[in-house]
Order: sequence, then C-alpha cells, then structure tokens
Amino acid sequence: MRFSQYFVPTLKEAPADAEVVSQKLLIRAGMIRRLTSGIYNYLPIGLRSINKIANIVREEMNRSGTLELLMPTVQPADLWEESGRWEHYGKELLRFKDRHDRDYCLGPTHEEVITDLIRKEVKSYRQLPLMLYQIQTKFRDEIRPRFGLMRGREFMMKDAYSFDRDDAGAEKSYAIMYDAYRRIFERLALKFKPVEADSGSIGGNFSHEFMVLAETGEDVIASCTACSYAANVERAVVTVRGEKNAAEPPARAAVATPGKHSVEEVAAFLGVAPEAVVKTILLNVDGTSVAALVRGDREVNLPKVKNLLRADEIAFASPEEVTAWTGAPVGFAGPVNLSVTRIIADRELALAEGWVVGANKNDTHLINVSLARDANVTEYADIRVIAQGDPCPVCGGRLEFPRGIEVGHIFKLGTKYSEALHAVYLDENGKEQLVVMGCYGIGITRVLAACIEQNNDEAGIVFPPPVAPFHVNLLNLDPKNEAVTAKADELYTFFDAQGLEVLLDDRDERPGVKFKDADLIGIPMQLVIGGKGLARGVVEAKDRRTNEKTELPLDGFAESFA
Repeated sequence: MRFSQYFVPTLKEAPADAEVVSQKLLIRAGMIRRLTSGIYNYLPIGLRSINKIANIVREEMNRSGTLELLMPTVQPADLWEESGRWEHYGKELLRFKDRHDRDYCLGPTHEEVITDLIRKEVKSYRQLPLMLYQIQTKFRDEIRPRFGLMRGREFMMKDAYSFDRDDAGAEKSYAIMYDAYRRIFERLALKFKPVEADSGSIGGNFSHEFMVLAETGEDVIASCTACSYAANVERAVVTVRGEKNAAEPPARAAVATPGKHSVEEVAAFLGVAPEAVVKTILLNVDGTSVAALVRGDREVNLPKVKNLLRADEIAFASPEEVTAWTGAPVGFAGPVNLSVTRIIADRELALAEGWVVGANKNDTHLINVSLARDANVTEYADIRVIAQGDPCPVCGGRLEFPRGIEVGHIFKLGTKYSEALHAVYLDENGKEQLVVMGCYGIGITRVLAACIEQNNDEAGIVFPPPVAPFHVNLLNLDPKNEAVTAKADELYTFFDAQGLEVLLDDRDERPGVKFKDADLIGIPMQLVIGGKGLARGVVEAKDRRTNEKTELPLDGFAESFA
C-alpha cells in the first residue's frame, strides 16, 4: 500500500476532548474519527488492525468447534420481556418503536435472541452440545461514553454461546472457551490475566474476566504473587485473620459529635483509630431497607452484597430514606435500634468488640458497642472490598493490585435464560430438560484500545506484530530521486512477494514528517531508504519496539533481511 494513495489523516495534536492515551493516539494516527458521542468511524488503517484482531478471534473460535452465525442488531421487545430484562436492563438499552408502534431495541447483547433460536430448533439431546458465535456491532446507550473505544456506545464484539444437556457438559464447554481465550490473547501478544469476576447484568453463577494489564486500566485486580489466584476486586474473597476478642465491653454510651459526619472526623474527634469505627451503609435492595456494616477503614462491596442477597437491584439509600430509617440526617446511622429489614455485617466485625457507631441521632455517636449484645445483626458475611495487607484466599500469599482493562468475559449462565424462555430438549427417556447455557464475549474494538494502552511511548503507538496494520513501514526519503524511488519500489515488490504487508511512504513530504508519522502509527519494522544510504549501499532498519537502528546491505538484501 502506497501512503500517497492511502487515507491516513494523521494529526500533530490530539483533540482537546480526548482523554486517554489510546483515544489520543488512535485519532492522531488516523485510525478513528468521532461521529458523535461514543460513536466512531473506523478509518482504513484502524480497520486493518480491527480485522486482524477479529480474524485471530475467528480462527480460535473455529478451532474450538464453535460455529459462526450472524444475528440481527434490532431485537423485538417481547423477547426481552420474556427474560425479564426489558425493564431491569436500564437506560443503556436503546428502545424505539417501528412504524407499526411495536417496541424494539438495539441489541447490547444477544442472550434472548440466541435462546429463542435454540428453543425453536433444538428438540433432542442428540443435538447437544452446541456452541455458536458471531462477530457483530453492539449498541449500549452509556450515560457517559468516554475514553474513545474503551467505553463507547457502539462497538464491535464477538459473543459466543454454549448449549449443553447438563452442568457437567456446561463445565466442559466453559473450559474449552477458557482455553480458546487464552490462545487468543497469547496470539495477540498482549500481557493479560484471567481473573475471577462478578457476572453483573448478564447473570449466571460464575465468570472470568480477561484483563489486559495496563497502568491506565479502569479495573483493579487482586493477584497473588505466590500462586495463580487472581480476581477482580469486586469478586476477590477476603480471608478473615485473627482470634475473637471474648471480653465484653462496658455498657454502650452516647457521646456528642457535633458536625462530625465522616469516619475520619469522628475518629479524630474521639481520639480513636478509624479501625475502631463501624460504618453503617444503608441500601435499598429490591425496594427493601438493608444495612451493611464494615470497619471504618474498609469499603463495602456492593456486588458481594447483591450476590449475597440474590438481589436484582441495589442502590445506596437516598437522604430521604436515611432520615426515614434512622430519624437522623446522613452521617449518623448506626446498627443499634435501627429500623431496617435486615442488617448484615462483614465477618471481620465478629472478631472485636467496643465499636464506635452512629447513634441514629443528629450529632451523636455510641461508644463501647457490642454488635452481638447491642445490635440485631442478621448474618456475618464477606461483604467488603479486598485491600492491601489481605492474604491470598487460596495460599495465604501476598497479594498485589495491578490495574487492567477488561477485554473479554466468560459466564456460566446455567438455566437463567433457558428457563425464562423455555428452551428445552427431550433427554434419552423422552423427558423434557432445560438447556444449560454459557456466554462468552470479547470486545474486538476494545482490544485495539487496550493494546495501545499497553503498548505506547512518547512518540506514539508501538504495535505488537499480530495487531499492527502493516508488517513493514518503508520510508522513501527522496521520492524525486529516481534511483531512490526505483530501489524503494524494488524493496516494496520484494516484501510483497514474501507475503509481508508494507506501507510505502512515497509522499512528497520532509523526512522529519515521515519519521514522526512512522513512529506515531507504530508499525513494528521501519526501513528507510534515502540518497545517502543508497550511495553507501545500505538501508536503515529500525525496530519500533526497542527503537534500535541497524544498517542492512542492499547487496544481498534478501539474505540479510531473513
């Protein structure tokens, strides 16, 4: 491909509204252009990289025995109403009506559509197991799309679904897909980590996220330095250490804490450590009142609470709800004489006594509180976010907390959708059984952004070879020099014959412009041919990953290049 005939509108500066490295570099390198909030045009050079990612994904899906199909983007509301997600999915689901006043949505995911297909076509156990996938555009109406391709509204995704006779078969399908995902990200030459994760709005009882490791990642991973354990912090299990303090504290007492709302303010005012305070987090869980208790220096983990209570919807209580349940303004809630449906406490709180808690009264806290004696705790459970100093729940080793970008997610769905949409088959005895499902997604366009977040320097993108739009960037520094142009064309033809993809920069531009664009675009190998080098019989080679330069002789170039 000749640069002069190609469409690569590079920019010296990124737009002011570009927020993260990948967004800035994708725009500057002429790979994407914004159409509207969260929606992008994929320009030719960017689409080449996207297609390379998609092709690797497709090859590994096919290798795993998963069959490709293509489902509609537009989905009827009645399927979503059957699954119960029409109302529960939220405003990210873009709903609209057709000319006949029928309700539809733009598909953010395809569980309903694929389950409907299976319930119509699969009748016998002989048709199972079955795995299907597609690579297709999705739309999620994010309230705050940001970070370019990292969190857009329209994006390209691979989603796959497995259908099995029973849980044992579903486990095998999950393992097949887990291995396929590892191969995909290894082939993409990305540093990644599979981590245990929460299933979120998709549902199911177990899942793994595949995280590309990057300092700019939105997610934090709890990763053991001694064993293979890794989990998203939303999922990471907290192991409680220490012995229970059996000594009962003195009778609780109320103390005035005027204007002290936060843990830090209360602790400083009373001369205690934040660890001596209990935070009472009030929640609205499926329309009922719940209090979650954690130590003052800890954070409540809402996904853990949601899973513990098997809830559909969970949210922090509004100021009006806080006042209604406690009789006090925000900042003074406590577990003693609290008018809520249920109180759950983190396991760590069962080991100690003599807590400081809110008194459910303005400007007042209680000291010397025993949760066992003074509060009506429904149960103790792991409901907090894992933190520095917590041990690995598997081996007890030291945890580190790298950042990552989620690019893939696999779920064990079980019978969540097959039960809702009545997707059944007849077993060997002619008895009706529910199909057991799994769901497996990869954000194709998000992989491109994550790859750049992981692979860049001050000059631009540093593509790993499998994702690079071209293998070689050949720079003709003097296109008006017939001898230089002839040699550049000769090298271009040579690489093409070798099956290598070459971008020949034959523009009538200054060498400095070409060097900057080459570094910006980040093609792995740069070859430079100019008048001085031609006179000495050499071509300069630069490895974009290391920026190391070498000279290769033009005489016998084929042998030296190999």
